Amino acid sequence: MNDQHYRQRALQELGVGPVWLLRQAEVATSVQVAGAADIVVADEPLQHDVTREAGSEQPARSTQGATADNPADVDVYATREEKAAVVLPVEPLIEVIAPEANPASQQVLPTSALSWDALQPMVETCVSCGLCKGRKKAVFGTGDRQAKWLFVGEGPGYNENIQGLPFVGAAGQLLDNMLKALGMQRGDQTYIANIVKCRPTDGQGKDRPPTPDEVAACLPYLHRQIALIQPQVIVALGKTAAVSLLGLDMETPIGQLRGKVHQFQGIPMVATYHPAYLLRKPTEKSKAWIDLCQAQKALPVS
Repeated sequence: MNDQHYRQRALQELGVGPVWLLRQAEVATSVQVAGAADIVVADEPLQHDVTREAGSEQPARSTQGATADNPADVDVYATREEKAAVVLPVEPLIEVIAPEANPASQQVLPTSALSWDALQPMVETCVSCGLCKGRKKAVFGTGDRQAKWLFVGEGPGYNENIQGLPFVGAAGQLLDNMLKALGMQRGDQTYIANIVKCRPTDGQGKDRPPTPDEVAACLPYLHRQIALIQPQVIVALGKTAAVSLLGLDMETPIGQLRGKVHQFQGIPMVATYHPAYLLRKPTEKSKAWIDLCQAQKALPVS
């Protein structure tokens, strides 16, 4: 079995059929195949020569008067070497690559189905709104995860953004004093959280209230926290917290919300002034104490 036989077998295995050879290059047509080299194709097929296979003398070839359209230009007695020199068509090499996993297409559990352990990392890496751009630490919340009392503020300030804890500045100290007046302390039957988990700032880097879009992006996290805690009473600290939980217009004044017990998904809720406001207006502290007493009365009788 000679080399030519092996070559023919190899071509058969590759699915490559016979290729005809042109004698003159100018009568060949260069055919471009996508993803493959140029292929030389004859205008007419090579004629089968029985006498040559029988070992007879090759007749003289005449090319007089041959033109590009004349078969006389075609070498019907192409040698084995000439045939081997033909550029064979090659199938384009297509590399099949498995598509990379697309995070956006992967199944993501809704916020309402998350556990504590799954919820907190999601909050800490959240990019649902622009507040994440200025975030140093997300302020998830702190306290007893089976608390009776849930205190909800507006959003983190400068110190909270640094430490990742709610109410750690002067307003936090006042809130701790308010808890002590009720016979409680931070972490004991209480949980403290905010409407938004990242610090809202203006163009000068000062604290500002969150926008409705920022509230909408972050509120599902708080809703899930409330569902996990199942508090017996909620105290909304300030206008932003109260209107966000109740779904009211952001311009609703806190004065219209005080003095009554609201309901959030069947949980009694009382609105009062934010501790930061009370630091600026100490004369309003007595009103805040009245609100806290109202919240205490709203607790279910055990």
